[in-house]
Amino acid sequence: MLKKLPLWAKIFIGMGLGILWGLIAVWRGWESFTTDWIKPWGTIFLKLLKLIAVPLIFVSLIKGISSLTDITKLSRIGYKTIVIYIVTTIFATTVGLAMVNIIRPGNVFPSDKQEQYREQFGGEIEMRQESAQDLKDQSPLFFFEDMIPDNFFKAAGDNSKMLQIIFFAILFSIALVLVPGHTTRVVKDFFDGLNDVILKIVDLIMRFAPIGVFALMAALVVDFSGDADIFSALGMYMLTVIIGLFLLIFGFYPLLMRMFARMKTPHFMKGILPAQLVAFTTSSSAATLPVTMKQAINELGVSKSIANFVLPVGVTINMDGTSCYQAIAAVFIAQVFGIELTLVQQLTIVLTATLASIGSPGIPSGSIVMLIIVLNSVGLPVEGLALILGVDRPLDMLRTVVNITGDSTVASIVARSEGELSKKP
Repeated sequence: MLKKLPLWAKIFIGMGLGILWGLIAVWRGWESFTTDWIKPWGTIFLKLLKLIAVPLIFVSLIKGISSLTDITKLSRIGYKTIVIYIVTTIFATTVGLAMVNIIRPGNVFPSDKQEQYREQFGGEIEMRQESAQDLKDQSPLFFFEDMIPDNFFKAAGDNSKMLQIIFFAILFSIALVLVPGHTTRVVKDFFDGLNDVILKIVDLIMRFAPIGVFALMAALVVDFSGDADIFSALGMYMLTVIIGLFLLIFGFYPLLMRMFARMKTPHFMKGILPAQLVAFTTSSSAATLPVTMKQAINELGVSKSIANFVLPVGVTINMDGTSCYQAIAAVFIAQVFGIELTLVQQLTIVLTATLASIGSPGIPSGSIVMLIIVLNSVGLPVEGLALILGVDRPLDMLRTVVNITGDSTVASIVARSEGELSKKP
């Protein structure tokens, strides 16, 4: 019977059982057993997804771009992709600002908790601040400078260097298109075959997904069992972030799909659900990419050439959930410290959060370093990070769901505009 269940149902079951096991483990005192014998299976699943992420991005981009023999079409698709990604990110940041100004969660934060969190997370803040300072000290063109790798194989060994891998893959693909077809036929055939092999590896990994999700959720419940006071103290802040992110998932993206991709909301939500569940448990857009591509092609009807180009690029530059969260977090910290932000400062947050989200690595909690840049842009105390680090992990999980949902939405819209969105995938 279980074999006949769709993937999303198996993942849901794994998630539910994981939460149940975690609660029982806390109640029965089985935390050590869960950490030693169950959590590693979740780590293995996460590593398997990260293992295939770089090869998948590189090969799928080459296959997708090299299949577009018309350079004009390639530039048109690239232009549409970048513009739509930027527009959705700006909208997500604006949603975050609207929510935090309406709800004002910082006004109810207990002052006696501030010092406690500063002491608890002081060391972590200093480490993150050093990373952000390194970025701040760079040239204004650092983003473009860092995009070009000096060693491709070194970049390929680091999941945080996705933009460098994408740059080389695009450069390689364009050269492949420009070189006469008969001399590059062997190279294209090689990447076609390699792409099929990698997709089969993804299939094999996803068979392990329910077990991996079970282990990750069980470990998460056990890890947070002693932090109930943090959740209660930061409840309004978490609620604000969740409302903002839910508005994007269940309101903004389905609306875009109805308007520009002519796709009904139930079909869209059902099609992307397995990727959302994997994103929620892994907290990594890059690790979820194999599943996102599979669902976009097989369930949403996006053509392989469009998915192979738009989705890998989205992992790096489309972080709607991150930008929404950064706007809320920055204003929340200002409210806690009694700092009133002007309209100009809030517009600065929109711009900085949009740019910072583009550079956020698609890895768990990669947006924290970028949040320091946002705080610095309007002169807010970086120490305020201590107030939100305790609950960042569960919110990071939901942010990742928003990120991959946005990627899939843009891929569908671009595919529709190019006449490459199948009505019967």
